[in-house]
Amino acid sequence: MDDNLHSPQRWLIELRMEHADLNSLIDRTAVQTPIDELVLRRLKKRRLALRDQIVRLEAELDPPEPA
Repeated sequence: MDDNLHSPQRWLIELRMEHADLNSLIDRTAVQTPIDELVLRRLKKRRLALRDQIVRLEAELDPPEPA
């Protein structure tokens, strides 16, 4: 059971959930008046970093087949 909590698949799910939460937060922040550009920029930077982590982990879990 403990192995499942720390598995790469579980980590990937958690990263995807955090990425989705950030998408929602960015959407809500973007429609607020006045827009806090600094906060919005930081959220987008964090979202991009999460996306990079997700892509790397996906590549580790399912490496591309050699041509």
